[in-house]
Amino acid sequence: MKRPAGENNEFFMRYITASREDEKLGMICTDAGFTRVKPYAVYPPNIDAHPAAFRKIAEGRILPEFQIAYIAGGEGIFEAEGSTYKVVPGSVLIMFPGRRHRAKPVFETGWDEYWVGFNGPFFTGMIEEGILSRDRVFFEMGPHNQILSIYDEIYEEVTTQRPLYQLKACSAILSLIAEILSRSRRMLQPDYYEAIVEKAKYFMGLNISGVINMSHIAEQIGISPSRLNTIFKTYTSMTPYQYYINIKIHKAQSLLEENVSVKETAYRMGFDDQYHFSRLFKRKTGIAPSRWKEYLRP
Repeated sequence: MKRPAGENNEFFMRYITASREDEKLGMICTDAGFTRVKPYAVYPPNIDAHPAAFRKIAEGRILPEFQIAYIAGGEGIFEAEGSTYKVVPGSVLIMFPGRRHRAKPVFETGWDEYWVGFNGPFFTGMIEEGILSRDRVFFEMGPHNQILSIYDEIYEEVTTQRPLYQLKACSAILSLIAEILSRSRRMLQPDYYEAIVEKAKYFMGLNISGVINMSHIAEQIGISPSRLNTIFKTYTSMTPYQYYINIKIHKAQSLLEENVSVKETAYRMGFDDQYHFSRLFKRKTGIAPSRWKEYLRP
């Protein structure tokens, strides 16, 4: 990890204020840090450097913010939402605002802990939309250089505090969340899911100008249509039909950019009704196909 020059290699911490401009983003980075807890050391070290709400380790803490911690080395425990988890290298702990949790390393091993705190209605909305869940507070990622690189990026922004550092730090936090959720989803899915999805995409691509028959595609792959739908949606977060429509619209955009008329584009994409195509195109892109090329002009 590349902590800022001059920082202690075993301890780094920033608690950050936010301006009114920052708050308009709907998301702010509130704090970030790194702690190397040596074996047989008291946890947390440098406890007086933390605000009072962050010190209550023994009885558990209730924080006014989200936190994501990544344990890169050592072992410990994490208690949250009525469950206890064994923390090992590569564990990710997610703490939610207003929810009690407790985390500490094993006294004999210590641990290396990377953490970032954040808040705002944007992140609260991620709970409401089901992207983040209080039922999923613990992830086993294993050793993961990409996660450490994202923490490095956050530490750089909160240390230098260059213009719009809050925006850049929050962008990195979103990347961290995406990396955790994406890697977790891939780990939970059997390897053959990817092969099935790629085969389905291949057959849809071959028939991009026609009318898709998902039952025929499922038959070619060797599974039932319902199974294809379930696997495809689990892997991509969209149904096969939604994906098929998206690639049709993307191809239609290319044709319109080549001065193909709307009527001809609809025909080439397998739409018998030009007006149905136009309505679908506008719903997907926000722009009528007749105005698409004009929209792209600088």
